[in-house]
Amino acid sequence: MASVDLLVVAGEASGDVLAGELLAALRARRPELRAFGMGGPRLRQAGLETLFDASEISVMGFTEVLPRLPRIWRVFRALLKAAAARRPAVAVLVDVPDFNLRLARRLRRLGIPVVFYVSPTVWAWRRGRVKQIARDVDRMLCILPFEEAFYRASGVRAVYVGSPVAERLPAPAEAAVFRRALGLDALRPTLAVLPGSRAGELRRCLPALVESAALLAKEHPGLQIVVPLAPGVDGAAVAAGFRAQGLTPVLVEGRAAEVAGASDVALVTSGTAALEAGLMLRPLVVVYRVSALSALLARLLVRVAYVSLINLLAGRRLIPELLQEALTPANVVAEVRRVWDEGPERTAMVEGLREVRTLLGSGQASERAADEVLDVLQAHGALPGVARVVRGAPSQ
Repeated sequence: MASVDLLVVAGEASGDVLAGELLAALRARRPELRAFGMGGPRLRQAGLETLFDASEISVMGFTEVLPRLPRIWRVFRALLKAAAARRPAVAVLVDVPDFNLRLARRLRRLGIPVVFYVSPTVWAWRRGRVKQIARDVDRMLCILPFEEAFYRASGVRAVYVGSPVAERLPAPAEAAVFRRALGLDALRPTLAVLPGSRAGELRRCLPALVESAALLAKEHPGLQIVVPLAPGVDGAAVAAGFRAQGLTPVLVEGRAAEVAGASDVALVTSGTAALEAGLMLRPLVVVYRVSALSALLARLLVRVAYVSLINLLAGRRLIPELLQEALTPANVVAEVRRVWDEGPERTAMVEGLREVRTLLGSGQASERAADEVLDVLQAHGALPGVARVVRGAPSQ
């Protein structure tokens, strides 16, 4: 059977995971599909011909991106050139909207249909991009329940495929279960520190998290500090930061959700990891810090009340968010103290997290996303005879 090319572009660790799961689901059903583009280890494992690594464009913040622009622009042009030469049957663009929406515009001009996986947060800021999305994107695959109706009202063909984050997490269990699975002492108090995956996040957030952990270690004798390392993060550098405060953390390759599940409380840099930690039904404190200029621009442009997806989904301040100047060890420790021990505040937070997990539903997000990609391929005549699997709506 003749092969069919896909262009797949993911630009950071979380996007690489989602795209890798999607590509694996696609190739399990249609082995003739081949993929080339940009991704990380999970996409390579799924069979991606990697022209560029996902880390090439992994940068956060308005001003932080400026020094990287020449390299990002070279990657953009090279991907576009490869698409023009190889004419993929469809392009699957995953997250990183500033990069991928520009790519979608150029791919439309080449006549290449675009499936966009993980909606840009146009409901939060830059709503004018919805018009471009309606023009350039053939199918928007949403992972937040409220996004489908938002897009459809603006003429975008959008589908809520479910939450791949909730789908791949282990079932919540007692902390001792995860501690034993990670080789930790099941009886010792445990703090999870999830510092992020980008260099800027580690530089700006990790020192405050380390100082917070040092203060908490004095309050909780025998404290185990566990740090999951995202792909590409230098574990030796992370460990050195803790050693400077007299701490010896347990470093774990990946397994962020299990690390959160093993904890009494988790300190988490805002992003997908915060959602994962919350869905493990553990109290957490979300932190984030960008440059002063990026923060100013965000205050002027962003139109949502919260940074974390957990609070956005809950519709209230369910978990604390310590951002910019509010990210101090004293503030972190104060928030942790509120929920460390069993009591009304800890119980209320955990019950709220349970409600968010129920809202997202579970099951087969990658398979549903694969259904939509195959549907687009069939609509454009690239895979005649594709049988669409009939699935129920994601449980919510």
